[in-house]
Amino acid sequence: MTESQRAWAARGLPSDLPSLLAQAALAEPFAALIDPDAPQFLAPGDMPARIAAYCARTGQLPPKDQGAVVRCILESLALAHRRTLRQAAQLADRDITVVHLVGGGSRNELLCQLTADATGLPVIAGPTEATALGNILVQARAHGLVHDHPAMRRLVAETQDLRRYEPRGNDKAWAAAAHRADLPRTTASTAGPKES
Repeated sequence: MTESQRAWAARGLPSDLPSLLAQAALAEPFAALIDPDAPQFLAPGDMPARIAAYCARTGQLPPKDQGAVVRCILESLALAHRRTLRQAAQLADRDITVVHLVGGGSRNELLCQLTADATGLPVIAGPTEATALGNILVQARAHGLVHDHPAMRRLVAETQDLRRYEPRGNDKAWAAAAHRADLPRTTASTAGPKES
């Protein structure tokens, strides 16, 4: 999101996150999807242009406005969360019952809700400063102030603002979107634009 905001600001377009998220919430669901792990999205740069190029290469119509770009990014991230959680559950041979979304993304209510909808699991959002808090907790444990992981989790729950998001999306729509999103993972480098 930050790179998209930077690109829009450089063009003199509105780039404040609250209005972009409000536009994204109203944008058409699943209009365009990307693989956020694709190499072209790793380095900083003009993400809206890269998204448009990816969509053209994978036979999708590029997002038509800023809200649609943000919706594309957030839905694609939620689908990546879905894919990764399912792979982790399969590899660990364990069910996952809740998603903990921490760091800056935990402040993005739309991302949290879309992740809950995509995964079909509740999302606990927060803490925002998870890295610093984790470091403090490890130091506290090393000094005997906190004795075990359950005590550390209780301390976080009691002292941090955590928010819970319940899945409320259409499971069939998310499954269809997940299928669509997985197709370009294998064809993005060879597929050309779809003929209209």
